Amino acid sequence: MGGTMDGTRQRRRGNTRRRIQDVALELFAEHGYEKTSLREIAEHLEVTKAALYYHFKTKEEILVSIFEDLTQPIEDLIEWGRQQPPTLATKQEIIRRYADTLAQAAPLFRFMHENQATVRELRIGDSFKERIRSLRDIIIDPDADMTDQVRCVSALFTLHAGMFLLQDMEGDPEEKNKAVLEVATDLVTQAHRGAGGSS
Repeated sequence: MGGTMDGTRQRRRGNTRRRIQDVALELFAEHGYEKTSLREIAEHLEVTKAALYYHFKTKEEILVSIFEDLTQPIEDLIEWGRQQPPTLATKQEIIRRYADTLAQAAPLFRFMHENQATVRELRIGDSFKERIRSLRDIIIDPDADMTDQVRCVSALFTLHAGMFLLQDMEGDPEEKNKAVLEVATDLVTQAHRGAGGSS
């Protein structure tokens, strides 16, 4: 019986980090990053500041850790993409998985969008841009002409636009996401054909 208790406690402890990240991001989004203190985060979680301190020493650390955890799937996707043959199926799969990743990290990207000064200061934006460039390089054919290169870049931007610009458009979110993915996939498909790629 003692064993199950320990297991649960272990799991709970593992989740504390996640809970801190979730609550912190909520507070950052609600009250602004500058105005949110570690104490407030601790109070919201109903833990002591010392307990919070065990996981993170500063709110910068919390934000950077949220960023790293939520963008890790993009890193994994880049690794995967580099090992695949440059077929149309590969590119379409990259777009699909990237759309998924963005959807899961939506609160973070919304925060980044609204707190660009903080993002610049912590250099979070730089590594994100790097990752987008890496994705771009995987989906652009080496012999693609400028129009097709622009199509590939636009496919990625279409997914980003889906997160920000389409939020306040009328319509069912599910339907919007489907439409965004379809347009992004179309762009990559057109570019692939333009570059003389085969299926």
